[in-house]
Amino acid sequence: VIKMDFLGLKTLSIIKDALKMIKERHGVDIKIDEIPLDDEKTFDLYKRGETNGTFQFESPGMQKYLKDLRPDKFDDLIAMNALYRPGPMDYIPSFIKRKHGSEEIQYDLPEMEGNLKETYGITVYQEQVMLLSQKLAGFSKGQADTLRKAMGKKQKAVLDKMKPEFLAGCEKNGHPRKICEKIWTDWEAFASYAFNKSHSTCYAFVAYQTGYLKAHYPHEFMASLLTHAMSNLDKLTFFMKECKRMGLTVLGPDINESDKKFKVNAKNQIRFGMGGIKGVGENAVESIIEERNRNGNFTSIFEFVKRNNLRTINKKTLEGLALAGAFDLVMNGNRAVFFYTPQADKGSFIDTLIRYGNAAQQAQDSAQNSLFGDTDDADIPTPTVPNIPDWPELERLQKERDVVGIYLTGHPLDEYLFELELFVTHRINHLEMIISEKKITKVVLAGIISDARTGLINKRNELYGRFTLSDHDGSYEFFINRDPYLRFKDYLVPGNMVTVTVEVKPRFRDSDIMNADITEIKLLSNLRSSIKELNLMMDVAEMTLDEVTALFAILDENKGNCKVNFKFIHKNDPLLSDINMTSHNFRINISKSLLEKLEETTGYKAKLN
Repeated sequence: VIKMDFLGLKTLSIIKDALKMIKERHGVDIKIDEIPLDDEKTFDLYKRGETNGTFQFESPGMQKYLKDLRPDKFDDLIAMNALYRPGPMDYIPSFIKRKHGSEEIQYDLPEMEGNLKETYGITVYQEQVMLLSQKLAGFSKGQADTLRKAMGKKQKAVLDKMKPEFLAGCEKNGHPRKICEKIWTDWEAFASYAFNKSHSTCYAFVAYQTGYLKAHYPHEFMASLLTHAMSNLDKLTFFMKECKRMGLTVLGPDINESDKKFKVNAKNQIRFGMGGIKGVGENAVESIIEERNRNGNFTSIFEFVKRNNLRTINKKTLEGLALAGAFDLVMNGNRAVFFYTPQADKGSFIDTLIRYGNAAQQAQDSAQNSLFGDTDDADIPTPTVPNIPDWPELERLQKERDVVGIYLTGHPLDEYLFELELFVTHRINHLEMIISEKKITKVVLAGIISDARTGLINKRNELYGRFTLSDHDGSYEFFINRDPYLRFKDYLVPGNMVTVTVEVKPRFRDSDIMNADITEIKLLSNLRSSIKELNLMMDVAEMTLDEVTALFAILDENKGNCKVNFKFIHKNDPLLSDINMTSHNFRINISKSLLEKLEETTGYKAKLN
């Protein structure tokens, strides 16, 4: 009986869906197993380390090594796939140096060059050991395979038994025993991570296929990636960010353009799939697409409810579509209007739409059944759209996130980009790496509290809380105990946008574990007003009268509450240097544009206190 292992890879489905989109959009039928393995554009992508979303090569560590390696042939990818794992990773720097000639390629015996040349003299694969054992010691293919199995399964007893056979065979073939003992010792160390080339080649080939698609058809490949990440919000957010880095536009869902999955429209923009909206079922999505394909796009919300089956597309469906922004283009972007309830007994505007749609469909059915066909929906008055403002941006985004899982059309932190640039030291997704490095340090993070639990009690009967902080790139769950909890518990409210100062240091009595202790929490909205002084340096030897006049005009145009301190310097006259003055005439309002103008005018960056 043959035992077979079948490995299921989601990557194969990603490739399949991308190929389908490419054929539909470009009429190109790519035979993915026949793509050239020397494609320059694909290797350029690997050389830049832009491998997010590609199979097996997307970790930050791998990307760093790829930039150093600058792979230019498929064999390099096979080797990196085998080397990038605990143990052989230690050989990667030497592998890179040998490829680029900065380290000499050495072979223990000249006979080994033929088998180790492709990996620059470093033993990487089990197959290399098998072939070399046959060449050096005269092992049979059966013995070589036994050696491979013993290495792969770390069977020390078998290896110890085979060592004398190997050394005897080597001596018989005229190879120095001392050198062969070294080779065997190296192989024993290699046994702890031995990897077979056939396995690595298959993985590298699938990886290369994803790299090829990303390099040549980035829109379709990323749309397929996003589709298969719908159920994993962290992955979805990660790939959305990658699209932004690549300069690809990702639009929210739209009833006239979205399919069930992510797709690429005629303008080369990626559309969010309606299948990813919470509360919008698969049957509803298929019904909308079927009606749209049969009778064309929907020109208004009223036409939408008249044309669609309102038993399949119910109130919950309409609410999900509205909150996600799928009706934005036919309703001028106003989402609040759907939930406006002027009279409690008549429900929301969505209820009005459903009643209108049902009445219009009944009238149409009556007309079709009438002998004279003289009844139609012209007698059904079209409801009046309530004239109300849309929700504030933050509320709109929060509701969007509730049904989509991520912020699509913006991010709450976008309002505070100035504060993020000025006060924040790290992105949230950097924190885990900082903790893993076990360095004592202090970082300032900023984000929105997406989840919080307060008033919890630990085993020592002490109050504590836990909350999740999220920014554009990631999220992190913090625990806050005892005194810091009592000081900052009022900040721990979902929706609050805050900066969090974190001290990364070893845990008391257990230095192997690093803690992320919170020492300060501040509301982002209060940060700008907390700036009390702006310190401005001016070189009186360099600045002209016109520039000084322009500077004062800039300060006068930005009046506020922040004090301005001047420091005058003169490179040629010590008496005119290091003069400090505080202006009582200028009190300014701090903004990013102001700081940029001041730096452009004076040549120095202003400092804030």
